[in-house]
Amino acid sequence: MVKVYSKFLLLAKKLGAQNAKIIRPGTVKTAAWVGFKCRFGCGGYNSNLCCPPHTPTYDETQAVLSSYKTAMLIHCGPDSHPTEIVVKLEREMFLAGYYKAFGLGAGPCFACRPCNLKKCINPETSRPSLESCGIDVYETVRTNGFPIKVAEQENSEVNYYGLLLIE
Repeated sequence: MVKVYSKFLLLAKKLGAQNAKIIRPGTVKTAAWVGFKCRFGCGGYNSNLCCPPHTPTYDETQAVLSSYKTAMLIHCGPDSHPTEIVVKLEREMFLAGYYKAFGLGAGPCFACRPCNLKKCINPETSRPSLESCGIDVYETVRTNGFPIKVAEQENSEVNYYGLLLIE
């Protein structure tokens, strides 16, 4: 199965990902507590249309995940942003015939500031983050063999992740 997607795995790296891997969507974990972390622990809550409460709940996300058989998990370091990469990959995969391709990024949307909170004016480049859709990024990443840990200090090594739902 990976061979079919090898050119897209290579493209992810060319676009700036440190690594990318084909995974089963069933390994992506959703949980109710993730929304609480956004709501009560993040300054981005309700600040843009790609953050809660404007994004799908964890159970809506789980329903979407269950309609896919294949996904790509994208690992980025501090010098690249997974949202930009998944948007470009999503388009390339769509043009290659994977009509269900849809990407999820990391962190709040920065496409426009301030967000009008009514209708997105940059839908081509804006995507909700994994966490904003109720995905437990830590468990998902660890389950799929990628590194992740809490950044204990401002200069700690960071890992960012994106997800591309393929088919």
